Amino acid sequence: MEVSSEIAVIGAGVIGLAIAHRLAHAGHEVVVIDPAPPGSGASYGNAGTIADYAIQPVGTPDVLRNLPSLLFDRNSPLSIRHAALPTLAPWLLRFARQSLPDAARRNAVAIAGLMAGALPGWDALAAEIGGEDLMRRRGCMYLFETEAGYKGAQNDLAFRRDLGVSVEMLTADELAAMEPGLPPVAGGAAYFPRAVFFADPGAMVGRLEAAARAAGVRFVTAKVDGLARNAGQVRLTGTGLEMTARRVVIAAGAHSKPLARMAGDRIPLETERGYHVEWDMDSPRLTRPCCPTARGFYFCPMQGRLRVAGTVELGGTEAPASAHRIAKLVEGARAFFPDLGVPDREWLGFRPSMPDSLPVIGASRGGDEVIHAYGHGHVGLTLAPVTAQIVADLLGGRTPDAAIRPCLPTRF
Repeated sequence: MEVSSEIAVIGAGVIGLAIAHRLAHAGHEVVVIDPAPPGSGASYGNAGTIADYAIQPVGTPDVLRNLPSLLFDRNSPLSIRHAALPTLAPWLLRFARQSLPDAARRNAVAIAGLMAGALPGWDALAAEIGGEDLMRRRGCMYLFETEAGYKGAQNDLAFRRDLGVSVEMLTADELAAMEPGLPPVAGGAAYFPRAVFFADPGAMVGRLEAAARAAGVRFVTAKVDGLARNAGQVRLTGTGLEMTARRVVIAAGAHSKPLARMAGDRIPLETERGYHVEWDMDSPRLTRPCCPTARGFYFCPMQGRLRVAGTVELGGTEAPASAHRIAKLVEGARAFFPDLGVPDREWLGFRPSMPDSLPVIGASRGGDEVIHAYGHGHVGLTLAPVTAQIVADLLGGRTPDAAIRPCLPTRF
């Protein structure tokens, strides 16, 4: 199909949809291009939490000390597909450097700067798209199954407080009073009272799509295989697609790397393979998301089901789902709720992962007719409105907030 538009947004996940919605309301003509249905990837399968407390990068000195055992232990919350190791080696070297103390602290400060606008941004966006009824303001918890785990987390939580995160420490008895459906744990919990979660993240993203369509955004179902600048415009091509646009926003998540290279930018993006399993139930046993930190997953109470989501597996988008990773999620869930039967469904999706855990937001080296907006890792849902506002400022000729500086594609 031959299409033209003022702005083309490549990617119909929550980031791309939030950008398209914001730009349409600013008076721009916008087309969103994606081969998959809007919101059907990681924007659907996540933990559904506005996680403004999640300011620590994946790479930290603690992770670096344990990196070999973490990566090569099949049961680790952070693992690697061995067949992908040759391809991943350059990324892993960058990741190791970003896990050193000074770099990790710098990255955490940068993430915290972005997170400051996350909840206000979602409050405004939910009001615009009619999504307030899906927001649950009950906070979120990190669970510590042992007293040693509880004590060992104090420095990390103090660091988060220093960067503006609200956190309260709960004893085991206080935790039991707040979440009576949980079995007793010996350690206790860290409670993040400002965290908000969605009763159904897929439904929230669906409302965002509907609002974007109502604002005039057009949607094209196609895969972009070619991106080239031509006479002051950008030409996009693919099977059945011929399109020109004055400006292009790359917001294709884990699939953004080849598009960035076509634009002239070499971005060290790799893929985290994220999993979830779900059990249908009228009452999901918990009243807020709870993460057993040693196990690396979240219990997520959602409408009509309990979702167990998490762990990190590095290894690309082509391999099939790992039955072992699914089994470990089920095993971890049954450690708390032994009566859980066979899951009603399981899911594999792909997160874009950067070595420094910072997203890539900003103009291409080759010119600002191409804007990057991807690489959010575990916090894409959280930072969607923040990213949309930054992109709108860039395309509107306004100076974005200083929080964008650590995220620029030119940092590589």
